[in-house]
Formats: sequence, C-alpha cells, structure tokens
Amino acid sequence: MGYEANKAGRLMKGTSTETAMEITLVDMAWLKPHEEIQPERVMELQAQFEASGHVDLPLLVDRVTGTILDGHHRFSVGQALGLARMPALLFDYLDEARIAVDTWPGCGRESITKEEIIEMAARGDRTPPKTSRHHIDVPIPMIQVPLSELRSS
Repeated sequence: MGYEANKAGRLMKGTSTETAMEITLVDMAWLKPHEEIQPERVMELQAQFEASGHVDLPLLVDRVTGTILDGHHRFSVGQALGLARMPALLFDYLDEARIAVDTWPGCGRESITKEEIIEMAARGDRTPPKTSRHHIDVPIPMIQVPLSELRSS
C-alpha cells in the first residue's frame, strides 16, 4: 500500500508527487538493525507513541536488504508494542548519493562504511549506540500513521 506525506505532514494514501515522498509500510520481520539502542530512549518514545496513538517519523531503510539506516529506537518501540509493520522511506542505500555515513565523535571508531553496515546487519551484529552517523540530504516528512494500521490484521 502506498502512502505519502503531504506538506502538513499527514500521511495520505496515494502515490508520490513533487511535494511528497512515498512512505511504505514494511514488515517488522524484514527489518535488520545494525546499532544497539538506549533503553531509556525507547521508554520515552513508547510513551509518546501510546499517548499520541501514532508513529510520527518513518524509518529510513535499505530497500534491498531491510537494513535500518535511521530509526533504531522507533523500531524497538514497534517491537515492544507488538507491531507487525512500520512506516519507512526506502532507499537504494549503497547507490544513494544523498546519504553519506561516518562515525559520531568519541564513538571509538575512526570510520564506518555503507558496506560494513549492510554486512553487520546481515550477520545480526550491532555497534554501540551512536556509532554510525548518517548524513541524509533528503527531507524526512513528519507523518501520522495510526498504531491500529500497524498491528496485525
């Protein structure tokens, strides 16, 4: 099912336009994290999701492998809530010039590559929180996907 975020950030059924990016609901089981999370942040986000009744930012995901590029904490909230799907923007990560990756200062690594991230996720390995730092030259829309649409049907 295709979705798009309009200028106001609401999620609408439909296809992409010049002013909107397509949001896809992807199966949680397909997604592959590559970074550990901070449990206190997951608890904060879970409370926010439950209070609002919706997810307000899509995950950023490699369309080929299901590797999560951004949104590990939101993914973990989805797991905690037993969601079957999550909203995502899909990218051809390895070929996407608008997405670059490096490391956060003080993370203990000098560098990391897109290929390393894909390989790590495929193996089920994870780096500590705030290791990879993606620079994304793509506007990330605010959305409102009801939790009820993300649960098993």
